[in-house]
Amino acid sequence: MAASYKIVTWTPFKKRFDLWLLVGIAVYLVTFILITSLSQPVDETFTPIQMLMRAFGTLAFLLLSFILCIGPLARLTLRFKPFLYNRRHLGVTTFFVALFHAALSTLWYHGFSDVNPFLSIFVSNPRYDSIAGFPFESLGFVALFILFLMAATSHDFWNANLGPRLWKTLHMLVYLAYGLLVAHIALGAIQFEKDPIYVALLGGSAAIVAALHLLTALKPSGHITQAPATDWIEVGPAGDMVDAKARIIRPRSGEAIAVFRDGQTVAAVSHVCRHQGGPLGEGLVIDGCVTCPWHGFQYRLTDGTSLPPFTEKVATYPTRIENGIVYVRAIPDPPGTPQTPSIIRAARV
Repeated sequence: MAASYKIVTWTPFKKRFDLWLLVGIAVYLVTFILITSLSQPVDETFTPIQMLMRAFGTLAFLLLSFILCIGPLARLTLRFKPFLYNRRHLGVTTFFVALFHAALSTLWYHGFSDVNPFLSIFVSNPRYDSIAGFPFESLGFVALFILFLMAATSHDFWNANLGPRLWKTLHMLVYLAYGLLVAHIALGAIQFEKDPIYVALLGGSAAIVAALHLLTALKPSGHITQAPATDWIEVGPAGDMVDAKARIIRPRSGEAIAVFRDGQTVAAVSHVCRHQGGPLGEGLVIDGCVTCPWHGFQYRLTDGTSLPPFTEKVATYPTRIENGIVYVRAIPDPPGTPQTPSIIRAARV
């Protein structure tokens, strides 16, 4: 968390991560160019610019594929949790890698025509009704523009001023960008590529991304329950709740509710973190504060308010325990509203 906006907030962990990221990019580019140079048939040659185009293009696609896998993998194993904290750095890096690929491609194929290079991307090939001859470059241009919007608004300044909901909606466009990139590659380079490794790379990456998202969509997040349309919702026996963790209730309307057990008390807050819409209910209660698993934002369980000097707040919900069964009211109170926690001992559990 940050108490104020800074141009860059690099912790020692992020510095090491970024260093390894830059080293990995350099190793990939050098390896790609060497293998491409040594594996070319005698009658076919790539210019250095063409090799760089492919190197940066494939790298951008692989980086974006990995970024889209981080969320599902972090839900499946704790080993990938640290990548959540660096996903923003990965995203911005991916944009610059893709930008370099786009700049080289535009210069090589459109930079020497009488038409403006950017206009040439859309008008040089009007065969939008053809699959084999589709102007795939336009798809890549739109995907790059989406990546630009995401990179430009990645700072917390934009999250705070746009609001978490709008900011999250904007950054969900990454899935549209990924689909456009898949089509960009499938309708472009692959149609003229004899080496099956590119087909395997494209199909395998897209399949892994889709499979991981499908797997985590089917995986229960805590104990998500589709609640009936009533004011008070049954959560379950208080004695069955795991200490410091939540059961997640999804009402018929509105945000999901995270009902936490903290020792011998029970309290409920919104399941949605105010920072980047993270799954707050998948976090833990640490020293009386719910800690978001995405970026470590914390909220007091008793009133949904961040500790000073932070000002973020989430909605809170009244709870009660009757005959050992925990209930939560489906209607939220305004963010930051204090709630009296329900005492488990009082229910003789």
